[in-house]
Amino acid sequence: MTVFIDNAQHPFIIDSGAHCFIVAREYLDNHFHNWEKQLFLTKAKSFKSTSGKMTSIGTIIKEIIITHRKGNIRLNPEFVVLEDAHIQGFLVGTDYQRMYGIDI
Repeated sequence: MTVFIDNAQHPFIIDSGAHCFIVAREYLDNHFHNWEKQLFLTKAKSFKSTSGKMTSIGTIIKEIIITHRKGNIRLNPEFVVLEDAHIQGFLVGTDYQRMYGIDI
């Protein structure tokens, strides 16, 4: 799925095995100028994936626009920023369904 963030298209990866919104530091570095100014520092937490452990460096809020023929959906989720993840886009876990009442 593709969404609009800051007037540009970005991959929106839905992962039923994830429980939160996630974005990799590497992806932010490559696609968002000065994103660090929007970072909310938090205590480092460890996340597990099939490829190993990853460490969070904080959170960032990004407005997402999901286009739909019946009308766009705007979300303002808080993404956990992972230091050592290699995700090419914004990964969305199952929490978005509960938080925003979206059914896929």
